Amino acid sequence: MIREVEKHAMSGWVMLPLLLVVGIVAVYGFISAVRPPADGLMVIFWVLVFVIDFLGWVGFFIVNPNEAKVLQIFGKYVGTVKAPGLRWANPFYSKRRISQRIRNFETPRLKVNDSEGNPIEIAAVVVWKVVETAEACFEVDDYNNYVHVQSEAALRNLSTSYAYDSHVEHQMSLRGNTSEVAAHLKTEIQDRLAKAGVETIEARISHLAYAPEIAAAMLQRQQASAIIAARTRIVEGAVGMVEMALERLNQKDIVHLDEERKAAMVSNLLVVLCGERAAQPVVNTGSLYQ
Repeated sequence: MIREVEKHAMSGWVMLPLLLVVGIVAVYGFISAVRPPADGLMVIFWVLVFVIDFLGWVGFFIVNPNEAKVLQIFGKYVGTVKAPGLRWANPFYSKRRISQRIRNFETPRLKVNDSEGNPIEIAAVVVWKVVETAEACFEVDDYNNYVHVQSEAALRNLSTSYAYDSHVEHQMSLRGNTSEVAAHLKTEIQDRLAKAGVETIEARISHLAYAPEIAAAMLQRQQASAIIAARTRIVEGAVGMVEMALERLNQKDIVHLDEERKAAMVSNLLVVLCGERAAQPVVNTGSLYQ
């Protein structure tokens, strides 16, 4: 594996006046050499100096902030220049620009099956940047495409590890455990992108829904689960209120009820407390038992 080697290139502001002076001197010497009587050797010398000076200008390059230039010579990796500003290096070096700025993209909406086999639609936002320029250049063919493809593959693999929604207590799900799922997705993507010199800064699900063909059925299922949960809470509260009413009547010694009357009272209270409609009172004008 090729590892990054940071190279300190010469400042371009040092070479700029030097090459200007050499170029002016070469032009002046060439003009002097061609004047009669012309000196052929000096003409050739000043031409060579001018050519070398011209090649020196090819060595200039600019490094922007959060950017790097990967240097190669005849296919051999030389190093990476990260210091921003005007720089100068061997004119025969090839210089490839690599951005180290933070980038992000959103994966397309993928249609996959969750851990329970339900078809769902899912997409994610991935925030990343290049940290190892040599690996990004030489370990993969196109690191941009590699990041996109591997992120989609990691998202597909994540979808098969969790259910869309949990119907069991303490079971993780895509909808109910967003933070844990995001951490798992980030780790999954980073494991795949590490060999390309890329760091995953953040990865989160941006779209999550059932596939259209089962969306209506799953909506009914969610509504039924919500109704059952609500009814459970209502019954628990009603039982507590009935129990409290019987205890208070007994403590205050307001009325003495036998078991049959207690059962009737409990039944009536539960109907009133658990019913969906308001209770319709019935006035008893007879005796206590009629």
